[in-house]
Formats: sequence, structure tokens, C-alpha cells
Amino acid sequence: MPIQRLAPQLVNQIAAGEVIERPASVVKELLENSLDAGATRLEIEVEGGGVKLIRVRDNGEGIVRTDLPLALANHATSKIATLADLESVASLGFRGEALASIAGVSRLRLISRHRSQERAWQVHGEDQDHEPGPAVHPPGTTVEVRDLFFNTPARRKFLRTERTEFARLEEVVRRISLSRFQVAIELRHNQRAIAVLPEAADRAGWERRLAELCGQNFLDNALFLEREASGLRLWGWIGLPVFSRSQADLQYFFVNGRMVRDRLATHAVRQAYQDVLYHDRQPAVVLYLELDPTQVDVNAHPAKQEVRFRESGLVHDFIVNTLQTTLAHVRPGAPIHGAGPQPADQQSGGQSAGYAAMPGAAGPPARQRFLPVQESLAAYAQWRVPAGELSAPGPEPPAEYPPLGYAIAQLHGVYILAENASGLVLVDMHAAHERITYERLKASLERDGLPSQPLLAPVTVVASRRQVQLTEEHADLLAAMGLEVVPLGPETLVVRGAPAPLAGADMAQLLHDVLADLSAHGRSDRVGETVQQRLATLACHHSVRANRKLTLAEMNALLRDMERTERSGQCNHGRPTWTQLRLDDLDRLFRRGR
Repeated sequence: MPIQRLAPQLVNQIAAGEVIERPASVVKELLENSLDAGATRLEIEVEGGGVKLIRVRDNGEGIVRTDLPLALANHATSKIATLADLESVASLGFRGEALASIAGVSRLRLISRHRSQERAWQVHGEDQDHEPGPAVHPPGTTVEVRDLFFNTPARRKFLRTERTEFARLEEVVRRISLSRFQVAIELRHNQRAIAVLPEAADRAGWERRLAELCGQNFLDNALFLEREASGLRLWGWIGLPVFSRSQADLQYFFVNGRMVRDRLATHAVRQAYQDVLYHDRQPAVVLYLELDPTQVDVNAHPAKQEVRFRESGLVHDFIVNTLQTTLAHVRPGAPIHGAGPQPADQQSGGQSAGYAAMPGAAGPPARQRFLPVQESLAAYAQWRVPAGELSAPGPEPPAEYPPLGYAIAQLHGVYILAENASGLVLVDMHAAHERITYERLKASLERDGLPSQPLLAPVTVVASRRQVQLTEEHADLLAAMGLEVVPLGPETLVVRGAPAPLAGADMAQLLHDVLADLSAHGRSDRVGETVQQRLATLACHHSVRANRKLTLAEMNALLRDMERTERSGQCNHGRPTWTQLRLDDLDRLFRRGR
């Protein structure tokens, strides 16, 4: 066939294949346009899961009559004019294809009244000339989308049931609602109110909306964080490790107010929690990252769901360090932010209160002076209580309890029972001691560095030419990891030295994994993760075992160590180490009134 220019309608339908996948995609594009117009109130009305009708009304700036036809034209926008604008774009929508694409696969009507005008005007998507006609409308804009994919039946066949499509649409509204606390949002489906969210001007209002959208249980088990450094600002809420989920369905990440699904952020969150999560559990987070718009490419995906950071390593490390610091400064003590003491949550697998977040406080407790790794293991294997750390039970009654109270008994050689100001504390002594030992080993390693030692028998690794090249390019980085790797030929590598804690590990597999990370991301955390896994195993093997009888002094020493130790709420495998039963919990068990 000869080369020919495609008809505008076909162009829009092709573009819709990239931008408009389902009703949820339509709602996302329309809501982002409304927010860019300065709307402070959004009303979304949906029928048939969004296939029959989607109507979005806002109170934004509105569109002047002469611009209405251009609003439905392909690649027409008021948000960018030059390449420089594109490289520092701050608006949510900017490609100028959304309305044209939606109009190409639906029956669309656009009604708008600019704030400076006395009357409203409307255009219809099927009108090729898009000549505006008079309408009645308050200042702002309404976009009405009917019969989605009516002219593209092949696309309509891929839609799911009404319930499924609306669930995805509702998730988009939830994400938009979390991105703009100051905007009032109302969602209706089949004439029934689904969500009515008033505008929230302060943190108390934000948290009311957060509880409405993510559940009160999340808010009750979440820590608020805020940190700014190196031109980056990160704030939001992160769930306690015991409030984990089987799926990553409660992870929301926003970049400069834009909701994104970013692999870098997801990996950073997972790495920050790796030391405290149980097996394949997923953390719950609602995080907001702010940075210079020139440092992030928001045009990396047609639907603008993914972004690309100019300094990806800096962003990744900033997220990891911020979350790790926040989680590390959680100590047994006062109730967590936003919650009073709560009974154990059986579904989340541990205590839901009894922590105190310390960002902004005087700082974490002074780090203890730890012995070198092997001496520390030997000392803790014998459970030697350090001098000056014996904690006898307090006076009767005690004038003031420490957070975990004072030990009163040991149950079946496994659990420590302690009395504190709130009631009864139950501690899994092996899990708690395991975390304490693990943190001491990590602190020793952090202080002394990662020792490298020559291998008695160097390991020969068959590699590709690209892997050999990566080894030469990243020789300094590999050396910093404790790996001494040299090429032996065009497709052969030899590992001559490795980190001391990894003696006996599969060096060939480790090297392949490290090189794969370097190829994909230019960085690798494999060695550090493997070392931590090895230390966790050592800590487990050298911690006090079940059926070991402890004296009250030893039990109290363990409780005091827990109060000083970072991440002491979970063992190395992510299981909870302690839980709290309040007096009113016990009263309810025995139906006792006070």
C-alpha cells in the first residue's frame, strides 16, 4: 500500500490503545485535568462500572469558548510549549492526547464555563468541527463520557465484569484522593454514594481521610515520617512491621503529587523492611516524594504511570535510609502515633501498639559499645549479663515502670511474663534475644567494616564477555563489597577473595547475581543482603534456647536490652517478639468490671 496520512479518528483510536485501557483510565485522565485546572471539588458519577457513563464535574478554572474546540484536538495543550517546559513539567496532564483519545472511543460531551465568562459552552466529540454551543453550567468543567468503546468492539471484549471495572475505577479515585488532601471528592456509582471526602486542610484531616481510604487499622499501626536532604523531601505514613499484608495492595507512592507505580520505589521500600518482615509479607506504606521537576522524567510512559529519576541511586538510597531510620527508632514504650494501646491483632500477626516513634525527639538511645563479632557471639551464647545492667524488680508497688515492665515469671521455658503500667507483657525470649544478638553483630560489622579474606581455593566462574567487561568496569565497587575478582580469559573469572562472613557460600552464584544487578541497575546490594542473612543465622544459632531457665535478673536484663535495641519488636525472621495485654483486656476475658 502507498504511504498515506491516517484519518484523525483512526489516529485517536490508536492513541486510545496506549492511554485508555478501561474506564479507570478515563477517570484518571479526567481527574488529573481537573486538578491541573485548580479544582478544589471533584464530583464523579459512574454507571455500569464506567462503561455506560462517566461524568466528572469540577470547579476549576474552566475553558474559554475559543479554546473548547482545541481541547478535543490531538496533541493540543496549554501546559507545555517548548522542550524546556517538557523537561520541567509540573502538571499532571501535558501530552494533549487524553481528551482526543477518549472522544475517539466514546460519545463525549465537554461543557465548561471559564471563571471570567458569564455563560457556559459545550462541544461534542463526534462533531468534526467542534463548534461550541451554549450551555448552562457554573464556573468549572464537566466531561461526560458515554458508551465507552462503542465503536471498537474488540477493545470492549477485553473489559471485565461491572464489579471488577468499578473496583479498578474506585482504586484510581482512592489514589487521586490520597494525592490531594485539600480537594473535596465525591464518588457515586449507579446513583449510590460510594465515597464523600471533605477537603482536609491539616494533618488531623489528612489522617481522617487516610483512615477512610486505607482503613483505621492502618492508621492505628502507622508511623508518620518526614525528612528532607539533598534536594529531596519524603513524608507520609509507613506501617509497623507487624501490620504486614500478603499482597502489595496497600502501597501508595506519589512523586510531586503524581501517583505512580515505580519499581525503584517498590524495591527501596522492600529493602528497608527486609530485616523486619516475616517471609513474603508485604509492608503497607503511603509515601510522598518531592523533588525538583527537572530531576524526574514523567514522560516515560504513555499513561504517565511510571517515572524515571535522573539520580536513581540517590533517590533509592534516600528512601531506604529514611524508612530504615524510622523503623530503627521504634522502641517498646508509649503508644504509636495515632493510636492508644490496642490488643493484639490476630490477622497482622502481632502487637498493634506499645511502640513509640522517635523522629524529631532528642535522638535514639546511645549506642552500646559492642564486642567484635566472635567475642560477642561467645558472650551471648553463655548469656552473660553485663555488669551494671542487672535490673531487679521495682518496689512494691513500683513507683515507675520501664516500658516492658519487670519480669514476674517464665512460662514453659519459652515466654517471659512481665508486669508493666498497662498490664501484662508476654515476651518470646528466643525471638527477642535473637534480635538483640543480630543487632549487636550488625553494629560490630558496621564499626569494624566488612572484612575480606583470601579463599583457600579460588573459585573459577564461567562468564559471558559482557560479565567480564562489567567486572573490569566495576572493579572498585566489587572490592568495596569484599569481592576480589579478576578476569582469567575472555569468558572466565576467578574469585580470589570474599567477605569473611560468607565463608562457604556459593561464590559463583553470588557473583552472577551481583553482575546481573550491576548490568540492570548499575548497583548491587547482594553481598550486603547475603552477609545480613548469614549474621541472622548466626544470631539464631547463638541465642538463648527454649527450656532454658532464666533467673529474674536475667529476664529483666533481657527486657532492658529490648528497650535499647533497634527493631526489637520483631525477630530476624519478622515474627513479633512481644505483645501487650492491657488490664481492661484481662477484665473483659474474665467479665470483670472496675
